[in-house]
Parts: sequence; structure tokens; C-alpha cells
Amino acid sequence: MGKLKLTGKDLRSIGYPEGPVISIAMNIMEKNYKFTEQEEAMNLLKQILAAPVEYENDAVLGLIARQLIPKKDETEGVEISLNQTGVPFNIFGSDQIEQGATHQMYQAAKLPVAIAGALMPDAHAGYGLPIGGVLATENAVIPYGVGVDIGCRMCLSVFDINPKELLQREHYFTRELNEATLFGGGRQFDQSTPHEVMERKEFTEISILKPLQWKAAKQLGSSGSGNHFVEFGVVDISEKDPTLNLEPGQYLGLLSHSGSRALGAIIAGHYTKVAKQKRRLPGEANNLAWLDLKEEEGMEYWLAMNLAGDYAAACHEVIHDKIALQLGRRPLKRVENHHNFAWKEWYEGREVIVHRKGATPAGKDVLGIIPGSMTAPGFIVKGKGQEASLSSASHGAGRKMSRTTALNTVTKDLLKKTLHEHGVTLLGGGLDEAPQAYKDIEAVMQSQRQLIDVLGKFTPRIVKMDGAQPKPWQKGKAVEGE
Repeated sequence: MGKLKLTGKDLRSIGYPEGPVISIAMNIMEKNYKFTEQEEAMNLLKQILAAPVEYENDAVLGLIARQLIPKKDETEGVEISLNQTGVPFNIFGSDQIEQGATHQMYQAAKLPVAIAGALMPDAHAGYGLPIGGVLATENAVIPYGVGVDIGCRMCLSVFDINPKELLQREHYFTRELNEATLFGGGRQFDQSTPHEVMERKEFTEISILKPLQWKAAKQLGSSGSGNHFVEFGVVDISEKDPTLNLEPGQYLGLLSHSGSRALGAIIAGHYTKVAKQKRRLPGEANNLAWLDLKEEEGMEYWLAMNLAGDYAAACHEVIHDKIALQLGRRPLKRVENHHNFAWKEWYEGREVIVHRKGATPAGKDVLGIIPGSMTAPGFIVKGKGQEASLSSASHGAGRKMSRTTALNTVTKDLLKKTLHEHGVTLLGGGLDEAPQAYKDIEAVMQSQRQLIDVLGKFTPRIVKMDGAQPKPWQKGKAVEGE
């Protein structure tokens, strides 16, 4: 017997109204009634539609029924107070973290839904939860706790190619980066690359996503602006680790950093607005408004967030596959991870929602990439699964200068000199992304040595970034998603 497979058309044909209930019903049925005959499943859905009150308290079907019962949330729009005392959280590398980020973390710890938290050594202020902030909540997801660039991630392909070729054939590798990538806010390809992620049912079942599908298809495989990059460099492996499974030596590496483009940004903006309407929080904490995963908006955001994360992963896949094809080699290893996302995980014996906004998952033996800057090394790491950090680590070096400060401080001559000293060729890139704008990655790594093991190092050699000047609204702080 095949697994149950429903479509929105099926549900609409029996009278289900347009809206979140369709995607919710499909997910509930396909998960909990996966081996039920199609006709039997449809009859059950008809019964719920006819008398939703009778199923309201059902442990499984109640979630569908409650979407069909007209209701008005009397608490909607009422201001919610923060707890006077926040949940405890650990700070790693406190001497490197600006006061604004720490203050934001204290605010987040006072949320009524907060369970535990942690602050990474690369942290700096963002919207709501600081970048570098990790927060576990009870059955609640905070859109600005995930971030604007949903699913922003790292991806490293390691090739069995002598990295000396980067110097000997620099023109060739430069050409490949230029031809396989596209940078810049709002930019898109003339032709879309076919990928299964673009066929996902969420695009048709969630109303906010319907008008985004075409643009998302055109942006698939692009990288946006800000600190996003695609670069060639040297991978150094000093000793073999069974998890990474690479022999000691030097390899050519392809490293990329980007997220879910316009798709993720629009999802984040829409559901943050919904969350703020449902739960008003005082003052500067208003960006921490959350959605309950038992309510339709919460489940809808969760589905949209996961789609955006898978879309971001597909963007990296397209870039790496294009370049691998041109190199004529399959990678020996591909290591990748999100750092703007929320996961369902276990903490102290219960399921929680762990937000990692600018933080790398570092569960036991989980591989990840922590980059430095355009001239500083990045690191291949393996998590130790430390509960003290909610199994998390930093997502990079972290900014020590705002974009405005960097633009007013770093000169073109200084950037040129720094690139020359480190043997880096920069394609695009601006002064706001100069190495001087970032913390010392070595100090950041030292601050989290109890959280991760370092398995290898990546040294940039040819770096491709967006070369456009940041917009005025981007200059005062780091762009969300970094």
C-alpha cells in the first residue's frame, strides 16, 4: 500500500476553504494517516468539515478542526508583559560582545515563552534577538528570532585538486566564479534552473507564497548582497577525523555563504507583522513577538520557514553543482549548515523550539563551517553537543564595526594593501565588508573551544561578493542574516 498523498485541489473539491487550513490538514493527514486509503482519508476530512466542534479536542485531528471553527482571540492586541526575571543564559566570549547585543539577549530571556538561551562570541545587535543569539522557547516561534534571511547558510565543497592551481590558473577560476554566480539585491537570472524545491506544494497552499514562486525560481542559485560570498580557497586537513573522513593534506575548496533571497525576506516581514498584531510586547521588545505553533499562523510560518530553508540549500546546491561541472570533478566532501533558523529539539527532557539567529548548530558530531572574513581563515568544525550553548557555536567572526563606521574608516588603499598582504583576489566587495570591520576570528574560536572541535581550515584566495554600495538603511548596522 502506498503512502497517502493529498493535494489542495482534493480538499477544495470537498468544500475546504482557501487558507492555512488546507496545508495544515494535508500535513496532519499525511503524517498521522500515511497508510490510510485515499477514500477513507477524504471521508474523515468531510466529517471534520461538517462538524468541526466534535473533533475540537481530538489529540490529532483537533488542529484541523480548530481552523474550521469561527473564533475571535480576545487576547489579540493586548499588551503582554515581560517576566521580571529572565531565564538564565550563558555568554561565550563576553569581552568581545557589544553591550547592545547583551541587552537584547536579556530582553529575550524575559519572554513568557523563553526556556533557555545562549550568546555566541561573535554576537552583535540585530532586530529582536541579537545576531549570535540562541533562544529555546516553549511551542512558540519568533520570526525575528530566526531572522530576515531565513536559512542563511554555509556550504563547502572540497575537491581533490592541487590548490596551487588557484595561483597558476587564477584567470580560469575567476571566470568560473563570475559565470556561475549572481550577486546584488533584487537581481535574478534570465532563465531559471529546474529544481524540485520549486515544485513544493507550499507555494500553492500558503497564500503569501503564491506570488513569490516565479521570482524565487529566477533567483535560485544567486547570492544577494551584504556579506554573502562565493570563494575559492585552500582547505588544510592536519589529521583524519572519522566524521569528516578526509585524509590529511591540502585541497581546493569552494565556499559559499548566502540565504533565501527575497523569498525568506518577505516571509519574515509578513509573519513578523502578524506576530506583532497578535502579541504586543512593550517597547524595544516588540520585535520579539511570537507565534504559537498550535495556532494556524504559527504552523503556517513553520511550513514557510522550512520551505525557505530548503530553498536556500537549493541555491547553494545549484552554485556548487555548476562549478563542479566546469571543474570536471565531483567533490570529495560537501559540508553545510544553516545559521538563521529554528529547530525542534530536546532540552532537559522536553521538546523546545531552538532559534539560532547567526549561530551554527553544534550538536554532538554535527559538522559545520565557521568563516572569518575575506582575508581571514574559516574553520571546518564538529560540534560537541554542549547543553550550555544549546548545542550551538558562532556563525562567523562577527562585526566589530557598523557599515557606516567601516565606510568612514577603511580606505580603498588600506583594503587593497590588506588583500595584497594576504594574497587574496577580490571580485566586487565594498569597504563595508573590509576585514577591518570584523572581529579576530582566532579570538572568537578560542572563546568557544569547549563547544566545537576544529577539523580543518579554509583560507580564501579568490573571493566574489556584491560590489554595490549598501543602501542608507543598511549602513548603521549589520544586515540581518549575518
